[in-house]
Amino acid sequence: MDILYLMILCSVSLAAIFLVVFIVYARKGQFEDDESPAVRILLDDEVKEKNETGNKDKDEKEIGENNKN
Repeated sequence: MDILYLMILCSVSLAAIFLVVFIVYARKGQFEDDESPAVRILLDDEVKEKNETGNKDKDEKEIGENNKN
């Protein structure tokens, strides 16, 4: 029966620790932006514009055959 009291004490203590950690991070703003991570994968990455003064042959080699537009 003593182990039951110990287990209840441990579980309540662990739950209290998690609650305190959650409250601290909620106040710091960890959970403010819950929309953009879900739709971030749907948006295209920004296309980097080629440098006008750069070497075009060098740029084509960096792009590769599969990534040409």
